[in-house]
Amino acid sequence: MVAETATFPIDLTKTRLQLHGESRLLGSSRPTNAFRVASEIVRREGPLGLYKGLSPTILRHLFYTPIRIVGYEHLRNSLKTDGGSLSLPAKALSGVIAQLVASPADLVKVRMQADGRFVSQGFQPRYSGCFDALNKIARAEGVGGLWKGVFPNVQRAFLVKMGELACYDHAKRFVINNQISEDNICAHTLASIMLGLSATALSCPADVVKTRMMNQSKIKEGKIMYSSSYDCLVKTVKVEGLRALWKGFFPTWARLGPWQFVFWVSYERFRQIAGFSSFWLRYRLSLIVCRGT
Repeated sequence: MVAETATFPIDLTKTRLQLHGESRLLGSSRPTNAFRVASEIVRREGPLGLYKGLSPTILRHLFYTPIRIVGYEHLRNSLKTDGGSLSLPAKALSGVIAQLVASPADLVKVRMQADGRFVSQGFQPRYSGCFDALNKIARAEGVGGLWKGVFPNVQRAFLVKMGELACYDHAKRFVINNQISEDNICAHTLASIMLGLSATALSCPADVVKTRMMNQSKIKEGKIMYSSSYDCLVKTVKVEGLRALWKGFFPTWARLGPWQFVFWVSYERFRQIAGFSSFWLRYRLSLIVCRGT
C-alpha cells in the first residue's frame, strides 16, 4: 500500500493516456503525452485529482499483494523442478490467482480514474466512491460485471509476474553472487530497476486492452465500443497503429521502477523487523536443503 500510494499519480496518468486514443474511434482526438496528461489533470482537477481512484487501489492490494507474494513463496519452495526452481508459468501462477480475486477492485479503480475526464467536461462523475461503484456496477451489469475485462487483466498479471517476481529473484541473486553488493538496500534497488523494464515490455499490450475493456464506454447508438478483448486489440491496432499497444509505456515504466523499489525495500525491511529471513536468502537456503537430501 505504501508503494501504491507513492506512485499512484503515475498510474492515473498511465490510465488516462491509455484511454485517450479511444477518441479516434469516435472521430476526434489530438496527440498527447504523459506530461501533458498529468498537467491537464492538475489544471482541471487540482493536485488531489492525481489521487482519483486511490481507495479501490488500496482495497485491491489488501487482497492482491498477500496472495501474490505469499503464494509465490509457497509455490517457489514447494514445487521445484529438476533445476531447483519453478518454471516461468508456475512463477506467474500466484499473480494470476491474486488478479482473479482482486479484479473487481481493479475495475472500480480504472472507472474512477477515468471519471475525471467526465468531470473536466462538466458532467457528474459516475461514482461517488469505491463502494458506491461496486454497488452500481453490480446492480446495472450483474455480479459478473465486476469481472469485466478479467481475461486481459489475468493475461497482464501473468506477464507482469513473469517479468517481475522471477526477474527480481534472479537479478538479486546475480547481484549478490557476483559480489556487486551484499544483501542490503543496494542489492534490492538494483534488482528492482532491472525488473521494471522487463515487466513493462511484457505486459503493456495486455494492460492497454485491460484498461479499455474495463472502462467500456457506450457510443451514440447505445452499443458497447468493444465486443471482446480480441475486438479491442484489433480496433486499437487498426485505428491507432501497432505502437498504440505500448501506449503509456513510459509512465508504466516510471511507475514500476519507484513502485518496485518502495515495495521490495519496505517488504524486505518488514521481514527483517518481523524476524524472517531475506526473500532471496530463504529461497537459497531451501535449495541447499533440497540438494542435500
